[in-house]
Amino acid sequence: MGREAKCNGMKAETVSTLRSFLIELAIYAVLVIGYFFLVLHLLGGWLQQLEVHHRYTYGAVAILLIIGQAVLLESVTTLLLRLIRGRSE
Repeated sequence: MGREAKCNGMKAETVSTLRSFLIELAIYAVLVIGYFFLVLHLLGGWLQQLEVHHRYTYGAVAILLIIGQAVLLESVTTLLLRLIRGRSE
């Protein structure tokens, strides 16, 4: 019986981990799409002109936007998950 209880505990932990992962994935996907359209709307024309006239500067700005996106969205996702987990526990 001890083995069965341990197996059920592991299954519950696996389900909980998978659920958390799927929630995080969904939140992150929504945030990435929102970020993309926000940058496209606010900086699209400027980035296009920068790419045409100053290719190296455009490359540096694009890399900085990618890094900024990663840091910002990871922070927001972490905050949202803490709020969600705080409510569910």
